[in-house]
Amino acid sequence: MSKIQLTNACFDYIDNGKTFTALRGLNLSVAEGEFVSVIGSSGCGKSTILNILSGILSLSGGEYLIDKSPVNGPGKNRGMVFQHYSLFPWMTSRRNVSFGIRQVHENMNSKDVEETARLYLQKVGLRGFENKYPFQLSGGMQQRVAIARTLAMEPEILLMDEPFGAIDAKNKIILQDILLELLRNEKQKKTIVFVTHDVDEAILMSDRILFMHNKMIDEEIPVGLPRPRLREEIIKHDVYRKLREKIMSLFFRDVMENIGGNEVVI
Repeated sequence: MSKIQLTNACFDYIDNGKTFTALRGLNLSVAEGEFVSVIGSSGCGKSTILNILSGILSLSGGEYLIDKSPVNGPGKNRGMVFQHYSLFPWMTSRRNVSFGIRQVHENMNSKDVEETARLYLQKVGLRGFENKYPFQLSGGMQQRVAIARTLAMEPEILLMDEPFGAIDAKNKIILQDILLELLRNEKQKKTIVFVTHDVDEAILMSDRILFMHNKMIDEEIPVGLPRPRLREEIIKHDVYRKLREKIMSLFFRDVMENIGGNEVVI
């Protein structure tokens, strides 16, 4: 059964009096509990999809359903993790996470809110950093706080817009492993739409990879590797090599088409 369904989805926007198309006739179906990565060249509409799924943007045309019900804006059933941390700089790590919890659990008492915040900070490896402010944390640690806040809100759907794109290589690996471990241990399996530019990351994390081209989903690529996945093992797998070659060939095609052209980034 589809948890998320976009049918003939279109999104246009106006800039300096001109109309530009960010999505056109896009169809997307994500099953409950599925981890789907969206990948493609800059300007293909990846982030636009997430902004529509989150409710930040509304479709210009087409239909958006969650559990077969129309969606017309943001909702507590969806949580978003952005590339650039999005923490409140005047709040400690614990208060940042507590703030998120209070948005969805309005009747939870203060003691339970604080305990839940501490628990999720521990889950992302930040025991002892509960009272640190964002400026006292590295970029990777700030992103851990953002992930803890979103997971503590217990959304059914997790939307992630290049969450590790601004992190150095070492911390990127750590954060990928933390996220996979957290999701494996969640009581209820989450439905995830994950935007990335990183081919290896998409293969490691996903059940299915969607490659975008010309504002549409051009290819759907099942990953098919068994879980749990260890990066040092899957890179030896013939399936991994073939997946990587296929996706890189799609990127190469895009590069060749765009040489000398203009891209609109949204």
